[in-house]
Amino acid sequence: MIEFIYRHIGPTDDSIQAMLDYLGYDSLDAFTDAIVPENIQIEQALKVPDALSESESSQRLMGIAQKNQVFHSLIGQGFYGTVTPPVIRRNILENPAWYSGYTPYQAEISQGRLEALFNFQTMVSDLTGFPIANASLLDEPTAVAEAIMLCHRAQKSRGSEVFLSDNCHPQTLSICRARAELLGWTVVVGDWSEYEPSEDSFAAVIQYPETDGGLHNFTEFTERMHKDGVLVVAATDLLALTLFTEPASWDADVAVGSTQRFGCPVGFGGPHAAFFATKEVYKRLIPGRIVGRSVDSSGNDALRLALQTREQHIRREKATSNICTAQVLPAVMASMYALYHGANNLRAMAESVHAITNYLARRLSESGYALFRRQSGDARFDTLRIELSPDCLVTLRQRALKEGINLRYYSDTELGFSIDETVDYPLLEALARIFDFELDS
Repeated sequence: MIEFIYRHIGPTDDSIQAMLDYLGYDSLDAFTDAIVPENIQIEQALKVPDALSESESSQRLMGIAQKNQVFHSLIGQGFYGTVTPPVIRRNILENPAWYSGYTPYQAEISQGRLEALFNFQTMVSDLTGFPIANASLLDEPTAVAEAIMLCHRAQKSRGSEVFLSDNCHPQTLSICRARAELLGWTVVVGDWSEYEPSEDSFAAVIQYPETDGGLHNFTEFTERMHKDGVLVVAATDLLALTLFTEPASWDADVAVGSTQRFGCPVGFGGPHAAFFATKEVYKRLIPGRIVGRSVDSSGNDALRLALQTREQHIRREKATSNICTAQVLPAVMASMYALYHGANNLRAMAESVHAITNYLARRLSESGYALFRRQSGDARFDTLRIELSPDCLVTLRQRALKEGINLRYYSDTELGFSIDETVDYPLLEALARIFDFELDS
């Protein structure tokens, strides 16, 4: 039986000696002395404990993991509690046929994988209203950055200014600023309702719904941007789109976002599949992979990678982006989650989230809390932002920690939370204790 350590860390002693004999060295020390500069060698041996068996390692790791304090996170920002249906967990997430397979270079040999990704694209197109979507990207912030790059490629004669709504998720703002700095673009961050594009503007990015919960009709904004030759990117939420107007209806040019809340556990922030959808006119500028339907040599239906030559993924100077694959496993989970629930149940889930959010907004207002409103008449979907004094925020934070709940803290005087499908009555009772109000009977 192979010892546990040798199944994970390097070759056996016999294999090491065979390689040393071939290279002409008596020992690893002699080999190391020959190839590692003397000035970086360690004089004393590392204090490494003895190797453990597999069962001992499992017990040790379990003991370390049990030291974690597991809180219920309501921070929003594209990260939500979700329930992974057991059939999806067992047959996809925990199935080696899905989670261990590398995306094949000759993708057409895996028709089942392509069909699952084709379903993902169809789901995204249905919810965003756009005719074409790719087979996923790495995450929402980088998807926004890729959308901005598409806008720049589509408008070769335009300048180098991109507008980002200050109500985009913070990670999106951070990633886009970094990408813009490398590409020599100017980033303008501000209130979308007040933004006036310059002659150098080529793209405007808005969050829909916004990171602090605001929900707006961007039709007029999009018309104003298009009048000045600026393309509009909507970073959006697929669950919200089961209730509210899709970006294509108000003539946005690109829609991107995360599919995490469609059955993919939050983990430590990933991996989660992002989506990317756009108009037909931009189909050859889309980053990543696109699965299309075709026929084989016998005339039978078949799926293949479409619209991009293989040089797209090999020649850097010819590529439309540095994304050459897809976030396959999370994307498949998201598409199967949508199939599992169906359109009616997804809408019912969104209606429940929306109703709970509005109920909590009413109870908080009745209890004297000031809800943040950028504009009068703001609608909302799943997120509330509350303005209060610094002392009150400290008190509420201590209560939240006691209840085992992570809230979002915007500043010393603002906090918020987001509702998701996992919020049940006991969790509502905990929120009521934090904010000191009574739930309706």
